[in-house]
Amino acid sequence: MRETVHDIKGIYAIMPTPALPGADQMTLEDTVDYKETVRAVHQLIEDGVDAIMTTGTFGEAATLTWDEHLNFVATVVEAAKGRVPIYAGATTLNTKDTIVRAKAFQEKGVSGLLLGRPMWCECDDETIVSFYQDVAEAVPDLGIIVYDNPVAFKGKISSDVYARLAEIPSIIAAKCTSLGQAFWNDVEAVKGKIRMLPMERDWYEGWKTNPDEILACWSGAASCGPQAAVALKHSLLNGDEEKAQEITEGMQHASRTFFPNGEFKLFAKYNIQLEKIRINEAGYIHAGPSRPPYTKVPEEYAEGAREAGRRLAQLREKYGGKAVR
Repeated sequence: MRETVHDIKGIYAIMPTPALPGADQMTLEDTVDYKETVRAVHQLIEDGVDAIMTTGTFGEAATLTWDEHLNFVATVVEAAKGRVPIYAGATTLNTKDTIVRAKAFQEKGVSGLLLGRPMWCECDDETIVSFYQDVAEAVPDLGIIVYDNPVAFKGKISSDVYARLAEIPSIIAAKCTSLGQAFWNDVEAVKGKIRMLPMERDWYEGWKTNPDEILACWSGAASCGPQAAVALKHSLLNGDEEKAQEITEGMQHASRTFFPNGEFKLFAKYNIQLEKIRINEAGYIHAGPSRPPYTKVPEEYAEGAREAGRRLAQLREKYGGKAVR
């Protein structure tokens, strides 16, 4: 059965699509490291994540062939064996192709979709609502997590639109990029019908403000090891705010070198490359190289990502995990 908003709790980990050596060239027909995919899924679940989301931005949905995309999602679902929900990114440049992908993923057994808007043209409010309505009607048995990345999708979804999306039963959560006033306006707009997900390092702050609603987070850093996020979850469940603050400060320290010049918009130019560099450096998942055309990155930015990976590895070890590959 489809998850509901009341099921969205804990850590929704984002994992990459592991790539074989040479995936950054044009010579391989299938670039996916399926063996590492299976190992990574098992490791994330064993280490305590509550769901897995993939084939979003650093899941490289934009650079996988359709065969790679479908086979990878099938591998993730099979490896999970129903232990946690799996949400697969199905975003394309149009509604029809998105629905084709969604139905194919449904046949493979996904729990739902991580779904951003088509990004060729900026979508106005009516287009956003109709897009999500059309997909939801086509695959009513799949839960939908809205992927609200204002850089990738040419603007943030407004609170007015969120109020309308909240009336679509299969839209159960939204992946949000920051914890500003707009986030809280969106929380108010959805009236508990959509779980608004902050990133893990904002989770404690969000929980402090509204502990009844901010019950889950998304975590790209989980692919560097979810141990700190799991420790944070238990701290919140136990009401241990001192521990939660300590863990959050460690997460924030680990992220300081990750964003070039501290700018999200600049980071977004190199999102895939920097995420995979960070994950590889942390040593929890072997993400491999990024795929063309997103393979180039200034060395100073790359070193910032490597340092972030090293800091996350230290945080992982502090809360009970080690490099596993």
